Amino acid sequence: MKAFQIAEHAHPTKIKVSNDVKPPVPSGKEVLVDVYTAGLNFFDILQAQGKYQNQPPLPFVLGTEFAGRIAKNSPIPKGCPYKPGDKVFGAGQGAYGEQVTANPALCLPIPDGMTYEQAAGLFITYPTSYEGLVGRGEVKKGDWVLVHAGAGGVGLAAVQIAKALGCKVIATASKESKRQVCIERGGADHAIDYSAKDWQKKVLEITGGKGVDVVYDPVGLIVPSLKCVKWKARVVVVGFAAGTIEKIPANLILLKNISIVGVHWGAYTKNEPSQQLQVWGELMRLFSERKLVPAVFDKVYDGLEEVAQGLDDLEKRRTWGKAVVRVRGAKGDGEAKL
Repeated sequence: MKAFQIAEHAHPTKIKVSNDVKPPVPSGKEVLVDVYTAGLNFFDILQAQGKYQNQPPLPFVLGTEFAGRIAKNSPIPKGCPYKPGDKVFGAGQGAYGEQVTANPALCLPIPDGMTYEQAAGLFITYPTSYEGLVGRGEVKKGDWVLVHAGAGGVGLAAVQIAKALGCKVIATASKESKRQVCIERGGADHAIDYSAKDWQKKVLEITGGKGVDVVYDPVGLIVPSLKCVKWKARVVVVGFAAGTIEKIPANLILLKNISIVGVHWGAYTKNEPSQQLQVWGELMRLFSERKLVPAVFDKVYDGLEEVAQGLDDLEKRRTWGKAVVRVRGAKGDGEAKL
């Protein structure tokens, strides 16, 4: 089959698509999925270079997030809720291939009215942002929420979720075009430039001098954000896209009586699987009620040959929302867009 296979660790731009990769063989507990679209993620770039914490043995097919159909020749493990032909999205090593194997527990049905392109980027970004805001940040209706990198994958999902829950949202992005994405595609009430000097003053001005209730930070801007938070604010640590892991002065936490919490969604499979079910139940409800609309980057990368270009664009911050690659099928394949 055709796949973006890693035979030797290298940057994705140094790797070419292979046409003779051996198709994956499901274990007794897995299903085989025909991949229609796959989500592009920054950690794929690291994994291709051998720099990620989860490294399959060489050679391996890159990619994790996918949307597609249960293959006609897929085994159906005992207790599996799916049958051949069912439309699913989920996660499994090797998503940048024409077929991938996956644990049925890591697959979900594609919501009615959602395209493969939209479904390809759901599995990681939306539950991370929902649990980060609700489970860890304890947002409630009327809260002011500051979302950093609001045009990114998890950032734009967080903006949408916060708005769906009745919050007031200030999103940040360094480029004007991305700030417009925060407002037009995410629904943010305000969008500001976090690279500008004294951007915190703008946050305070918007919130009437009180500051925000919740900070959602996938970048590494915790310490600067503490200048514009309320008493008893909650700060959610999502990641360190800026490349530096901050050292937070404990006295700043004490003075405003704030909470700083982390969210590691991938670890819930092992530590709190029941919470995963609850989060997905709430997200599916919001999708079905059309309160959340997955935001896909305007350019859908067409074919596995464009995986390298897509990942390079992602790394160089040329994309917004969720960037996806179309593996098979036509544009917009699936149901009508939401």
